[in-house]
Formats: sequence, C-alpha cells, structure tokens
Amino acid sequence: MNMVKKIDFRIMLENQQNTKTVYINTIGCQMNVYDSGQMMAILKARGFRETSAPEQADLIIVNTCAIREKAVQKMASFIGRFSGLKRKNPDARIVVAGCVAQQLGRKIIARFPYVDIVVGTHAFPRLPAMLEEVSAGGGPLVETEMTESLEKTDTEMLLEHHQTDISEFVTIMRGCDNYCTYCVVPYVRGPEISRAPEDIVSEIKALVRSGMKEVTLLGQNVNSYGKKEGLCNFPELLEKVNAISGLKRIRFVTSHPKDLSDELIAAFARLEKLCRHIHLPVQSGSDRILKKMNRKYTADEYLDKVRRLRAAAPDMTVTTDIIVGFPGETEQDFKQTLDLIEQVEYDSLFAFEYSDRPDAPARRFKDKVPAAEKNHRLKELFAFQEKIARQKQQAMVGETLEVLVEGESKRQQKLTDKDSQAPLELTGRTSGNRIVNFFCNTDCDLDIRDFKGQIINIKIENAFSNSLWGIPAETASTAHQNKGGYVYVA
Repeated sequence: MNMVKKIDFRIMLENQQNTKTVYINTIGCQMNVYDSGQMMAILKARGFRETSAPEQADLIIVNTCAIREKAVQKMASFIGRFSGLKRKNPDARIVVAGCVAQQLGRKIIARFPYVDIVVGTHAFPRLPAMLEEVSAGGGPLVETEMTESLEKTDTEMLLEHHQTDISEFVTIMRGCDNYCTYCVVPYVRGPEISRAPEDIVSEIKALVRSGMKEVTLLGQNVNSYGKKEGLCNFPELLEKVNAISGLKRIRFVTSHPKDLSDELIAAFARLEKLCRHIHLPVQSGSDRILKKMNRKYTADEYLDKVRRLRAAAPDMTVTTDIIVGFPGETEQDFKQTLDLIEQVEYDSLFAFEYSDRPDAPARRFKDKVPAAEKNHRLKELFAFQEKIARQKQQAMVGETLEVLVEGESKRQQKLTDKDSQAPLELTGRTSGNRIVNFFCNTDCDLDIRDFKGQIINIKIENAFSNSLWGIPAETASTAHQNKGGYVYVA
C-alpha cells in the first residue's frame, strides 16, 4: 500500500511540473463571462493552471463579442499583440472563441494566421480535443457548428475546478428567436434552446454548496424559457430556484418586454429570494422606430408593464438599454425616447450609438444618422438620465437597506496604500442592485470572512452617481468620530 501512495505522489509531482498555463480575456456580456468560466473549468480539469499574465501563458483565449463594432475592434487589438509572442514561442496556442469566432470563422485565420483555433459559441466543450489535434500537428482549426441541444453540466467538475464567488452567473438558455433588425445574436448564438430545469437546479445547488449566495440566471430572452421544449415556464423555474436551501438571492437577465407575463410580474411579489430589480431593454421610445427594430411592442405597452411591475413591488428598480441614432431616427423620435425615460424614471441605463453589424437587416436600411448627430444625442441622453439617477440615489439617504456583502470595495487597496491603518471598506448590493460601500467597526478584529456572503442592514449616509455609502444599522445611532479623514464607527 505504501508503494502505491509513493507512485501516486510521484505522478502528482510530475503533473504539477508539466502543468500548462491558460489566460482568458473575456469581452462582452454576462453570457460570455459564464462561457469563459466553463472553459476555464474544462481546462483546469485537464491540468491547466490559470494565469493573469497573457505573455507568459501557454494558452491564450479571447472570448469575443459581436454585438457592437467597438467590441470587435477590442478583440482585434488584443489578438494583434501576440504575433511577436508566437514567433518567440511557436508552442504557445492562441484561441479565438465566442460570437466573433462564430460570425467570422475562417476569416479570422486569414487576418491573423498565427491563431491556432477558432471555436464558436456552441463548440467550446470540444476545445481540449482541438488543442490535442493542434499539438499533434493539425490546424489551424475552425469549429463553428451549432448544436440542437445543450450539454448537461458536469457539476462535480464545476465544484472541483471553479473558484466560486458570492454571486455567480448560470445560463438557463442560449440563442434568440426574436430577430431584432439591429442584432446579430440569432446569427451567432443560434435559435433559442433551453436547458432542462433539473440540470439548472443541480448546477445552482453545486455552486451554493461551494459558497455562492446569489445567482443570476442568464438568457437572451429568459421570459421565453422552456416554451419550445415544453418545459416548465420561467416563473415556474424561478419557483424551483427559490426553493434551494442556502441560496439568498435570485436575479435574471435579459427580459424581453413583449414576453413579460402577468405570472412573472406576480412572482416579484411572491418569491422572497427574487430581487426587486428588472433589466427591461426598451431600445427606443418611438413606436415608429420600435417597429423598424422589430421589437413587437409599443411605447405605451412597455410603460403599462413598468406600471404593473411597480404596483406588484413598489420598491422595484428598473434599468434598460437604449440605442441612439437608429437608421431613420428623427429628432422627434429621439425626443419621444427622452419622454419615455422621464416617465419611467430609470434607476440607471445603458445607451449606445447605433452601428451596422454584419448579417443584421438594419445595415441595409437607408437614412443613416450622421456620426456627429448620434454622438450629440447620446451625450444629451446621458445628461438627461444623470439628473434622474442622482435624484433617485439621493432619495436613498437616510434609508436602511439590506445589503449582500460581496467583499472589499474597489478603493480599499488605495485606502490601504495611503494609510496602513485605514479601516476595512466593504462593498455589496441591495436587492434593487444598488452598490453600497461601508466601513466595518473601528476596533473590530473581524476580517472580510465575517461579512462576506452575509446580508446586513446598512443605513445610507451619502449618495454618489454610481454608489451609496453607509454604516451598519446597529451602529447608526452610535457617536462617530473623524480620524485621519476616515469616518469610524465607534
């Protein structure tokens, strides 16, 4: 028996010495973040070790986004850095994955001949086999075949090779059947495919066992989950996830307004773990433009659904996406978008200048809005929204909010660099997805582990454009003293 142990130990040491490193650069949406995590888990299960230094990696992967031209330019800039690296180290492998890989396929090899593998949105589970083929002298390889079903998640592998955080993404479906005229998603992600509910629940339970407290369910249109396959509908899936022991919060993106059902609206009032926040992309406030976009709802129908959401959950926060300068958008159309923003009073929004995308029908539309005008409208929209957001943030001052603590704040390292005695500043989010930062107690011997993953009450004392600042509510009535520029809780 001792001999067996010695052999296993030597094999383990040999494997550690032969371990190769992988670096993944993720560009784009939460779906890409999830896919990158899945790729990393698959590669770690085969002996790879993650590195933060791409120049020193044996395997470099860029997981790409095709939704806007800027993201494609980002990908090209990143890949372009590694032509010299490939000359110095021919054994290094460079992989382009994701939506641009799906869209351009072999054209990527033509532009970047030192790329070894192009792997599309459905093919990344086959990446290890492709790497073996390249190492054996094959390649470059291009795999963009789309599958008609989603592979079952190996939850044991996920647990063993995934570093679980407090909040995690879990994909419940892929693809889209809506064919908005500006969008490439149906062409690069394929038609809608939903995962089996038992597979989703199994993955979430595995993540909860390894420390996750909050899950965000992902899909291009989660509201249509399960319809094509005859599975449970989305509110019924939320019910199953809500019943998972140890899970504290549920979020989801993205929700198409045309499919927002009364049953889902009611779920916000009924399910205690479902966060009171919805991202509901409107794209435009003009019915004429919405029709050209093929969105299949009017501005009034959208506003009615927002009103019903807030009636079901008065503390609901609403965020959105808006495209500025869609082909044919007049000044009047743009003003209607501003009017809708004023009526909804979004808590925050993402807005983008329209850009032509390959395969999307809108690239053939006439009456393109000049670049200068698109930029002017975008700036005007952001200034208009900023006033609304600032007022809504300021209204939180004096309120006590439940915050799920995620870890140290972004500025904690700067505080420590400036003053080694600086208190620990932590960050978290409210149910409404507002970022809240706070200091722990002055004399505490507690560290981040005593807070991380806990939901605590924070009394808000200050509001900023993108975050709130407060103190633990149980100490809010205690005297404060200012030491060295920091507010300490006595």
